Amino acid sequence: MKKVAPRSAARPVSHQGMKLIPGGSFTMGSEQFYEEERPLRRVRVDSFWIDEALVTNAQFAEFVAATGYRTFVEKAPDPKDYPGMDPALAVAGSLVFQRTPQPVSLDDHGQWWAFVPGADWRHPTGPDSSIAGIEDHPVVHVAFEDADAYAKWAGKALPTEAEWEFAARGGLVDKEYAWGDVLAPDGAILANYWQGMFPFATLKPDDQYRTTAVGSFPANGYGLSDMIGNVWEWTRDWYGAPQPGKGSCCEAVNPRGATIGDSFESHAPGSKIGRRVLKGGSHLCAVNYCQRYRPAARHPQQIDSATSHIGFRCVSRKV
Repeated sequence: MKKVAPRSAARPVSHQGMKLIPGGSFTMGSEQFYEEERPLRRVRVDSFWIDEALVTNAQFAEFVAATGYRTFVEKAPDPKDYPGMDPALAVAGSLVFQRTPQPVSLDDHGQWWAFVPGADWRHPTGPDSSIAGIEDHPVVHVAFEDADAYAKWAGKALPTEAEWEFAARGGLVDKEYAWGDVLAPDGAILANYWQGMFPFATLKPDDQYRTTAVGSFPANGYGLSDMIGNVWEWTRDWYGAPQPGKGSCCEAVNPRGATIGDSFESHAPGSKIGRRVLKGGSHLCAVNYCQRYRPAARHPQQIDSATSHIGFRCVSRKV
């Protein structure tokens, strides 16, 4: 019988396509926007490598070809894991943004998000779509476990929230955006965020309001692209209230976030699904909604959830 070579479980770590971020101290958070970004706190991180760009569809396809991996949303959920679920709804699929035809209340995100059976990383807007022609766009519809699996295969890891924010700031000190204190200096659009009135009116040419090819906008001071906008990025930290260092004089050194218990939704006591921190905002952040296209911005995301605007990049702490 002919022997079949086993599929690769992992690759040797390589720093190609990564930037070395020298360790240092910075002020994490912001007091200008959302409550969850407070308080300002001093943080120190060690040196680390980080991907210059988001993981693309082409790179994720290479991982899947090498390992045979199936993402979370490609597998139908087991109703036993979700008490009260209608078994008829237990189908493979993911959440896809759908632009509304007219202005709607911004208090109900269900008006622009829809669960689409058959939507996954290969079919980003539904079963009739594909990644043909957008191989250089960031992969989406990846749950936390999918991003973590890719990172391990690549010999890397997912960044902590502190590492990610330090890298996103690009060496700037106490600036609200990754390029300064003005969102669009002299009218320049420096990241892929929503242009127009969300979620119905877009000023983008040809109605191209979804993802863009990685590196389409200027890199930050560390040579990193798309740290702001395009897609939200998974970090490894559980979501919780920011914790300053002990005492007003002290820094938190390489903080690792909250606990899984801290991350549960307080207004949904029956829910025991952990939430990780997302960073960076996405192409759906707008001046009139979710101004989270900033290094300090943060958002909780359940680990069993994937959408058309969440991706990731990796780090390596082997300096």
